[in-house]
Amino acid sequence: MPTTDRYQRILEVLQRRQPDLTILAEDVFKPHNLSAMMRSADAVGIGTVHAINPTGGLPTFNATSASAEKWISLRVHRTLKEALARLASAGASQLLAAHLSPAALDYREVDYTRPTIVLLGNERRGVSDEAAVVADHHISIPMLGMVRSLNVSVATAVILFEAQRQRRAAGLYDLPRLTTDEINDAAFAWLYPDEAAARLRLAAPFPTLEPDGSYREAPTDRS
Repeated sequence: MPTTDRYQRILEVLQRRQPDLTILAEDVFKPHNLSAMMRSADAVGIGTVHAINPTGGLPTFNATSASAEKWISLRVHRTLKEALARLASAGASQLLAAHLSPAALDYREVDYTRPTIVLLGNERRGVSDEAAVVADHHISIPMLGMVRSLNVSVATAVILFEAQRQRRAAGLYDLPRLTTDEINDAAFAWLYPDEAAARLRLAAPFPTLEPDGSYREAPTDRS
């Protein structure tokens, strides 16, 4: 049985989730980098992260940062086209590619209060040519030393915390962005993962949680 304090903490987190902000990791093949990216996403209120992996498989996460994967949904796509179609159907309106190009804007100069996807490429090549072409804007982090770029997971954190700063100033964390049902179902899945998995297998609805985080089964119709 979860404690009331734990349930209230979960509610506070879900009430600050930003469903119209996400990251798209394009073939980021080092599991510890993807894990770190997901930790940053959770820290700024992102609930779902997207990744492009041509093999379609899930990475093996680094155990040292496994806690992030408990609270973040990871959706894996085989191609950029597939990922962007899925995100467009969910209402994303701008794609920002972290990409060093002559047209790149300082990452602080773009508006993250809009529904936004931040796309980051892999550790060797950065974003693909295809992604660079379809992006609405290229963004970069000014570097004042000898190295030209940050590690992909560090760059993710820098960009996302600028997004958080802008969204906090705009009041986007002040009121829940998820529906009551979405918050209830996510909280149930976090508090009762085994029960939630069983209900998903049966396509059964999740129960409504009580104020203390408990739940009661609906009475069976015995007529």
